[in-house]
Amino acid sequence: MNANTMVNTPTAPAAAPLPTPVAWIGLDWGHQEHAFVLQDRAGPPTEGTLPHSAESLHAWLHDLEKRFGGQPVALAIEASRGAVIHALVQYPWLTIYPINPVTSARDRKAFTPSGASDDLPDARVLLELARDHAAKLRPLETQDPQTLQLAGLVEARRDTVDRRTQVLNQLTSLLRNYYPQALELVGELDTELAVDFLSRWPDLITLKAAKPGVVKRFYYAHHLRRPEVLAERLQFIRSAVALTTEDARVRVAVLQLRCLLDPLRAFRKHVAILDAEIKTVFATHPEAALFRDLPGAGPALAPRLCVAFGTLRSLYPDPASLQKHAGVAPVREKSGQSLWTHWRWRAPVFLRQTLVEWAGQTVRYSAWAKVYYERMQAKGKGHHAILRALAFKWIRVLWKCWQTRTPYDETRYLKQLVQRQSPNAVPV
Repeated sequence: MNANTMVNTPTAPAAAPLPTPVAWIGLDWGHQEHAFVLQDRAGPPTEGTLPHSAESLHAWLHDLEKRFGGQPVALAIEASRGAVIHALVQYPWLTIYPINPVTSARDRKAFTPSGASDDLPDARVLLELARDHAAKLRPLETQDPQTLQLAGLVEARRDTVDRRTQVLNQLTSLLRNYYPQALELVGELDTELAVDFLSRWPDLITLKAAKPGVVKRFYYAHHLRRPEVLAERLQFIRSAVALTTEDARVRVAVLQLRCLLDPLRAFRKHVAILDAEIKTVFATHPEAALFRDLPGAGPALAPRLCVAFGTLRSLYPDPASLQKHAGVAPVREKSGQSLWTHWRWRAPVFLRQTLVEWAGQTVRYSAWAKVYYERMQAKGKGHHAILRALAFKWIRVLWKCWQTRTPYDETRYLKQLVQRQSPNAVPV
């Protein structure tokens, strides 16, 4: 787990050479119809379009399978995920080349003076890339079904949590405008207590009309039973003054409140369901042991880190391949005497978020990560820049653990840092 030696660590064995295709396809996937250009060894390219439907896509693929007898066919497309990829990977005779839009755009501009984008010309460019430049392209590799399922679950959870956060922000803003006392009386809005309290007493007038004993029993039922806290809240209700008593405004605000509480209940319910499903799938994942006990990972980030690496060792033959793919490795450009570094723009957002968010957690739970953060902070580096740099370092460590199937050991790694006299060393 010596991070400094990882660059020289032997990489995974090279994959077996791909069989020579009997045909090549450029597929330009659109919203309403899809253009394709196909060429086999026997003749010139043929062009066509497909209607936007699952039935037409699968019928076309079945016809190709019959036509070429299930022999290898290379297909280039400007996508690496999504519905069309889910459909294409079901056909094992297809070798799929996901093409970066920048690559095809530059190729198109090189041979089309106007640089204009059009479906069939775009499909021709994709065909040329698959036919003439396959050696420089990387065929799509798909993870195992369990990793794909876990990936879908953790991304669905993140999306649901983000939408819940949006509702919570709207709810906070609404309460501040007509019922600010509620924010004091319920504390955290993302709780069963808060949702039930606001459903029962959606405005201050309704709350002040309630008997103190009723309010006290409500808090008791929601496990808030400290006498001093209850007394303080009951006194707060007695002395509270409504921000506005204008009935027209309060009625509208209450309707808005109820409109927000319904999705909040649903999001709270389904986040819990997703958490339970993620826990079950992650517990049986073949790589779970490498990620479940990482410092600061916890039940939310450990499955996400597992998905980030997956089970295909050939996918990331060295640490740099993952650092670049995740977008934590900066891009350096040079022109003449000028050299500049900038953010890596085209990177999977969720993957980058996973690695950087986890790096932030390790500052609290890993001794060397904390030392590194404080060192960079003393040099005047910004918080987010430090976390990206820390994620860059962690990838090197985790990549080695992943390749050797060895769980990370903080004590062992700290000893290595001391032996190397690393500036991040911590006495063990």
